[in-house]
Amino acid sequence: MYVPSCYGAAPHPAPPAYDDPGVTDQPITRVPPHPGRGRRSRGGTLTDHIAAAGSAGTPKDPQDPHDLHPFIAGLPKAELHVHHVGSASPRIVSELAARHPDSRVPTDPEALVDYFTFTDFAHFIEVYLSVVDLIRTPEDVRLLTYEVARDLARQQVRYAELTITPFSSTRRGIDARGFMDAIEDARKAAEAEFGTVLRWCFDIPGEAGLESAEETVRLATDDRLRPEGLVSFGLGGPEIGVPRPQFKPYFDRAIAAGLRSVPHAGETTGPETVWDALTHLGAERIGHGTSSAQDPKLLEHLAENRIALEVCPTSNIATRAVRTLDEHPIREFVRAGVLVTVNSDDPPMFGTDLNNEYAVAARLLELDERGLAALAHSAVDASFLDEPGKARIKAEIDAYTAAWLAP
Repeated sequence: MYVPSCYGAAPHPAPPAYDDPGVTDQPITRVPPHPGRGRRSRGGTLTDHIAAAGSAGTPKDPQDPHDLHPFIAGLPKAELHVHHVGSASPRIVSELAARHPDSRVPTDPEALVDYFTFTDFAHFIEVYLSVVDLIRTPEDVRLLTYEVARDLARQQVRYAELTITPFSSTRRGIDARGFMDAIEDARKAAEAEFGTVLRWCFDIPGEAGLESAEETVRLATDDRLRPEGLVSFGLGGPEIGVPRPQFKPYFDRAIAAGLRSVPHAGETTGPETVWDALTHLGAERIGHGTSSAQDPKLLEHLAENRIALEVCPTSNIATRAVRTLDEHPIREFVRAGVLVTVNSDDPPMFGTDLNNEYAVAARLLELDERGLAALAHSAVDASFLDEPGKARIKAEIDAYTAAWLAP
């Protein structure tokens, strides 16, 4: 099994700071990633912070974590649930739409705000696929991948497992070898220029059926095509009408080839879909898993087996998987001892980024700086990075947090 290692021997240059006038496509959260001093913090694990918040006299206003935004912006992070095409910024989407004028996707970045307003999950899939249709050449693939890495670097993301759906590109005529070369060239350039380490999860688009599963596992396991950065195998798209067990043979082949299993489950269906992902697909992490909170035995199983949930709060609201943030089950997950990671999913489409998702988590879980550092640790722990790489990023998280809190 290929195990990635984070960082090379030489230090990487710092990525551009927020609000750098030379940066033309800023992420959502625009605060300088420079540590302040003299902040106070409770300390302890993420679960400790939830327990402390529950026993405190008057909880913090969950809508006012603005004092944490500067800390979050500079905090080193890992992101485990973020989609390749879904990470295309408005600038990149408009540029691609201009390249391909037969598309119905707006070329005006401001018009994309309305275009990316979803009525339900099915509408989100429809819009998502219209953006997928803009990726038509290896040059489009390389541009998108490199720019996604740039946006991650601006948020101090040191390591990301980017979910890629190669079937969506090969079925549109992009040569498989050209596709692989494009993502690998962008990956290597991003690591050299930004210091952000990218790894790939190849996922099956569930709505495309078993044909897409066969093609995806072929691309993921053919030694002549399999990219060096590939570490995992997933399943995305709609859950309703797309039962997980039918994909077992394809996951079995991927796992036998050394890939890790990370299917979406329980996002828009009940906890039985999560059980199916665990039982039939050998899931080591669950994408979303939102409905897991409905089944105490499932929560116990996830906690006991350290099976992480890739939680994406803003995404769940945007797709109407959860009605409001106040109803989001992330608190139940943490209280049950489940390993929770916070992620951005399809950030520009949902008007968010990873920094914003950390701020949302701070509101919902009443976290201070050490609680947020513990959340960042959880993402590193749940990643498929090798142990030296994990230790290096966690040490950086700890050093940053200590410097911030120093008197």
